[in-house]
Amino acid sequence: MKTREKEIFKVTLAGSAVNVLLTGVKFAAGLLGHSAAMLADAVHSLSDLLTDAIVLLFVRISSKPADRDHAFGHGKFETLATSIIGVALLVVAGGIIFSAGKALLDWMHGADLPKPGTVALWAALLSILLKELTFQYTIRQGRKLDSPALKANAWHHRSDALSSVGALVGIGGAVLLGRRWTVLDPLASLVVAFFIIRVALRLLKQSIDELMEASLPEEVEQEIISLVNSFPDVSDPHNLRTRRIGSHYAIELHIRMDGDLSLVRAHARAHDIEQRIKERFGPDTHITVHVEPVKPVQKI
Repeated sequence: MKTREKEIFKVTLAGSAVNVLLTGVKFAAGLLGHSAAMLADAVHSLSDLLTDAIVLLFVRISSKPADRDHAFGHGKFETLATSIIGVALLVVAGGIIFSAGKALLDWMHGADLPKPGTVALWAALLSILLKELTFQYTIRQGRKLDSPALKANAWHHRSDALSSVGALVGIGGAVLLGRRWTVLDPLASLVVAFFIIRVALRLLKQSIDELMEASLPEEVEQEIISLVNSFPDVSDPHNLRTRRIGSHYAIELHIRMDGDLSLVRAHARAHDIEQRIKERFGPDTHITVHVEPVKPVQKI
């Protein structure tokens, strides 16, 4: 197992340990404290566990080297994992909205909603603390390892922390303001669903862009152009095409050089450019440099 893959596994397993703890605590607190918001938060934590499993599976696949059937490697599996996480979050949000909507309809028809207990309040505080710490650790490692799936999972942790904030407000209001305000509990679960949907849509947009071969950000492309222009005997880098393959970049571009240069010299310069780009964006960067003569080569 490669070092990068080991690090991703380590970070994901650490997050999984937190998710196991919080899932049990939240379900227990939601049931004992009669809190719809806390049960919704527990379902969110359970979805975290499932997405952790997805990350572990797909990162293992994406780390496989290129083969005959996958000449550019298996990096897209990591992007696919991000898509699955986004879809899972939308499904979780839908379930929470359905449950909260039913409770609100019952309340509007005169039903008394159960008052949440203080145990749910303490569970929400614990979740906010642990999940924010887990987010900070995971996003830092995701950026360091340049892993889309790990960064997506980090935002899943953050969404759980934010949903716990919504649950805390709703549960706290229902506990402190009395039975008349117990409607705040299902309302808080709707706030939880909003945060989940927001994160899910952001992840889906990112992964769909990558699967549809969207270009790299403009600032990255400008950096590539500037890097190529730093070579004195190279001019007019153009036809730049870029995309992302999992955690790696694929870059194609045309350059112009003096048509009287020997083939050996032109090839050596193209190789130098490829090496410089790999030094900047990583050794697994896929690069194609097409050399065009500034003036036609005279026929013999």
